Amino acid sequence: MPSAELDQSYALTEPQITQFRKEGFLRLPAVLSRDTLAAYAPDIDAQVDARNANRLIPLAERSLYDQAFVQVSNLWETDERVRELVFSRRLARVATQLLGTRGVRLWHDQALYKEPSGGFTPWHVDQQYWPMESSLSVTAWIPLQPVPLEMGPLCFGRGSHLKQIGRGLPISAESERAIQRAVGKQNIPEVQAPFALGDVSFHLGWTLHRAGPNTTETPRRVMTIIYMDIDMRLADPKNKFQQSDWERWTPNTRLGEVMNDPRNPVVYSDRTSTESSGKTDRWLM
Repeated sequence: MPSAELDQSYALTEPQITQFRKEGFLRLPAVLSRDTLAAYAPDIDAQVDARNANRLIPLAERSLYDQAFVQVSNLWETDERVRELVFSRRLARVATQLLGTRGVRLWHDQALYKEPSGGFTPWHVDQQYWPMESSLSVTAWIPLQPVPLEMGPLCFGRGSHLKQIGRGLPISAESERAIQRAVGKQNIPEVQAPFALGDVSFHLGWTLHRAGPNTTETPRRVMTIIYMDIDMRLADPKNKFQQSDWERWTPNTRLGEVMNDPRNPVVYSDRTSTESSGKTDRWLM
């Protein structure tokens, strides 16, 4: 049976929503209980173990990207238990409230495991990979265990979603150097803190973020869920990554259409809201 907690509302406050829209990210305490996380972590672990294409390649012989983390996507399509977590109304409702939309669709999910001695994750923005018409996308970052600083929790650039930094740079050594220079030049505060068990962070698609290396002997196990406005339309791809993601994540959608693809199901809809993306993205201007 799914954890009942996954359908229960989380008490999000107006000051928290205001903070998220001003800073581009928000770390929330006690979003998921120890029991809920323990119920779903084994299935996520199993999927990562089975689908880790680099498991036989030593860390030192991998690319910088592959040293940073093991990445496995769309677990909801291959594991019914993980699907329960990805389709959680509790998490999707928070995403909807933060974005100010009338609901959210799933873009995709990702398990991001940073192995023991795994390298740092370079500065980057997520949405430069995604062919989306508006900026109304948000990622829930869900650690499956506490994440001390030594394990490499996320570091955010406060207010960077309102800047034009790193939007054409894929995750790389170049993105790390160029964005770090811009962060310093524009005096963007870098915010990094440990995650307690049950903490979940949400960050916008254009928020700059990175993560330090995992210097412990324990994997940093994180599940992520990427949400987008329920009314999100497919934009003309601006680079090869957006073209690839169109083909991979919303293959039945045509340019200009709402991404009503079987791979992009609605995971939360607020039937009492009359908001639309044309109004709710004004706070991102």
